[in-house]
Amino acid sequence: MKKSYRIEVDCANCANLMEQEAKKVAGVADCVVNFMTLKMHVEFTDGADPQAVMQEVRRVCRKVESDCEIFL
Repeated sequence: MKKSYRIEVDCANCANLMEQEAKKVAGVADCVVNFMTLKMHVEFTDGADPQAVMQEVRRVCRKVESDCEIFL
């Protein structure tokens, strides 16, 4: 399953770091962050609970950029 989320991030480098960290989260098959459109496109692994996975993605992204936001 693929879903898109609106994000709020201040710089392209932070968006890149968020993408790298999100890809490491269990349940995420792939993730692409587009800084220009402020969108995060996430592909989930089969059987993953998107809501629970995205809570973890939000947590790890805030370690990279404390004032980032992912609108779930």
